[in-house]
Amino acid sequence: MTEQSAKIHETAIVHPSAKIGKGVEIGPWTLIGADVEIGDNCWIGPHVVIKGPTRIGERNHIFQFCSIGEDCQDKKYTGELTRLEIGDDNVIRESCTFHRGTSQDESLTQVGSRNLFMVNVHVAHDCRIGSDCIFANNATLAGHVHIGSHVIFGGHAAIHQFGRVGSHAFIAGCAALNKDVPPYVMAAGLYAKPFGVNSEGLRRRGFSPEAISAIKKAYKIIFRSGKTVADVLPELEALNVQQSEVGPMIEFLKTNERGIIRA
Repeated sequence: MTEQSAKIHETAIVHPSAKIGKGVEIGPWTLIGADVEIGDNCWIGPHVVIKGPTRIGERNHIFQFCSIGEDCQDKKYTGELTRLEIGDDNVIRESCTFHRGTSQDESLTQVGSRNLFMVNVHVAHDCRIGSDCIFANNATLAGHVHIGSHVIFGGHAAIHQFGRVGSHAFIAGCAALNKDVPPYVMAAGLYAKPFGVNSEGLRRRGFSPEAISAIKKAYKIIFRSGKTVADVLPELEALNVQQSEVGPMIEFLKTNERGIIRA
């Protein structure tokens, strides 16, 4: 059932079970499938396909030729009931593809709020993406990837399945990630290596000079001391007592399974 105040083009096809919020605009030749929920004031362009089960929050802009909530590209998938959830205020530009999850994980692909997905970005099954991220053209996330908040992915950057990128990290264009990137770290190259702390991004987001200085010290301990992750944790814990912004790096390292990028 659709909300009467929505503006739906006469050529669009909306399944009777879809729930369309107030102020939603759906463009020509767009297909909204069964078990899709679109929040208030979303704008859906022409030639978009949205398949359910999918939940989309409010004030999202989805441009033409996007495929949202489609079955995943996983040979193990055999039609199980899985979901896609998208938050509020996201901009999803032309030809992006977001796939639902798989039962091999938690049956859920989840995207936060206020993200910008530029042209042709792919978000594979079971990905978890935070909020306030930017993914430039052709960025590619394989299955089961976890991305924190305030992360920037350059154009054509790609990450291996089950990979993780911590919050406030910066991934350069054309980078290939086969290991995890801790919070605050800049990564570049094939395969990607660490190139310091995303200091400018942290300053823009209101991190104090003292916090940035502590994060830089933590970076040197992790990447330039020559020690293992287990060996650097006590030093990082001591530094975290002085500056709590180091905490996310510690937590990331404690939960790391794939290994982190190295110089």
